[in-house]
Amino acid sequence: MTHETISRRTILVGVTALVATSPLRALAQGAGPAIHVMKDPNCGCCSAWIDILANDGFAVTTEASAGTLLMRYKLDNGIPQEMVSCHTGRVDGYMIEGHVPAADIRRLLVERPDAVGLAVPGMPYGSPGMGPESERESYDVFLIQRDGSVEVFSRYTAA
Repeated sequence: MTHETISRRTILVGVTALVATSPLRALAQGAGPAIHVMKDPNCGCCSAWIDILANDGFAVTTEASAGTLLMRYKLDNGIPQEMVSCHTGRVDGYMIEGHVPAADIRRLLVERPDAVGLAVPGMPYGSPGMGPESERESYDVFLIQRDGSVEVFSRYTAA
């Protein structure tokens, strides 16, 4: 019977190969779309929406902001006042206002329209982070055009 000695180098190369080819590697590095969210530090629904995005594979960072500073950020970045909600995200050059579903953000990133971004104005019950989807009220996700006009991007009917 022969005994082969495994060197530390062999083990290191093997472990490195496993990590490099692991499907979990992408998740561990937050390889999904990176979104930066400006939010009131005391808002629970903002945190719930952020958790939903993170669980959907987005790499989420947050920054505390509130009141006039947060409103100024929204308006300076092309969010019309009638589209305002509680938090604002930026992903790959697009603004995301309010409780926009992750699937709509992903669709935006695939279609790449020449637009400011997406908005769910207000805080509709049952939108992501605003209560159970099984009890949601109907709401629309709007595409904000560069001229400030909006059009329906997707529609969610009441559950």
